[in-house]
Amino acid sequence: MTGTVTGFSDDSFASVPAVKQYLQAAEACGIDYAPLLESANIHPDALSDNNKRISIKAMERLLALLIEASSDPCFGLHSSRFVEPASYSVLGYISMNCSTLRETLANTAIFEKIVGDMGVSSTDIEDGVVLFRWDCRFTDPLVRRHAIENVIGSWDVYLREFAHIDTSLVDCIWFEHSAPEDPGLLDEYVEVFGSDILFDQPASGIRFSEAYLDIALPQADKKLLKTLLDHATQILIEIDRDQPITLRVKNLLRLMLKESEPSSTQVAEVLNMSSRTLQRKLGAEDTQYQAVLNEVRLELALYYLENTALSLDQIAHELGYAEARSFYRSFKQWTGRTAGSYRAEKA
Repeated sequence: MTGTVTGFSDDSFASVPAVKQYLQAAEACGIDYAPLLESANIHPDALSDNNKRISIKAMERLLALLIEASSDPCFGLHSSRFVEPASYSVLGYISMNCSTLRETLANTAIFEKIVGDMGVSSTDIEDGVVLFRWDCRFTDPLVRRHAIENVIGSWDVYLREFAHIDTSLVDCIWFEHSAPEDPGLLDEYVEVFGSDILFDQPASGIRFSEAYLDIALPQADKKLLKTLLDHATQILIEIDRDQPITLRVKNLLRLMLKESEPSSTQVAEVLNMSSRTLQRKLGAEDTQYQAVLNEVRLELALYYLENTALSLDQIAHELGYAEARSFYRSFKQWTGRTAGSYRAEKA
């Protein structure tokens, strides 16, 4: 669930709110971006509805044009100042209502598909230090640099101004690319982050102590969060409607397991089909519901064991098990070893 991810398929997309953040930055630079939209093959009407999406290839082309027109070597970094809750669609409001930073990061990884396919977020934890990282999918080196600086900068601004998280707790900022050739530009990074910035790192992201993951957030609203999560789930279902049924079921299970073990009937209802139809469609892809459920549980179990400090009982709960011993038994069946021994080896 971690690692560098590059490239995108023909159906990859970017949400309109994500595009608008860059356009606001361009406007602040005095750029007339209308002809740039045309050059990128983006019709202005496509940006009038925040629920719409545009081709990721068109967005990459647009970013290249905006960067050139701005003559700003820190255009991506400076565009992070224009982040707002709507920039992340419903995910922005979900993050504002989570009870802890741990819950915020977990939901980001699950729902960021709503924002688009520009990159993949993940959380690495090692020796009590968290790296919340972003692996960019853009292929143009210059666009990648600016997009990475925009995303990491936007996270910092968002956590501070909207989620009310004390970003002075941040240990340092990592960037996988090199420092700017002009050393005078480093002041621009300090102004945005106010913490140590390290370049030429193994990944790009924000590093901080694991102890901060479970500090209660002041504006959490559990009831509103449930409504937002339900809405986000429906959006993901719509986005995935043309994907193979196995992938759609996996995505749903990742969302539903936290509550309990969902039955095939429950999953089928969310997908607006009967349980029999769901089983038939899975069978056409040479699988069955229980096999898909086991695959997702194993994937998540390995992730939790390698990257979090959750106890084995807590992991069992996250995987929808009513009893922890059922998780222990299943893990042994899947891997031939105990969950405890697996974690000890990876520590």
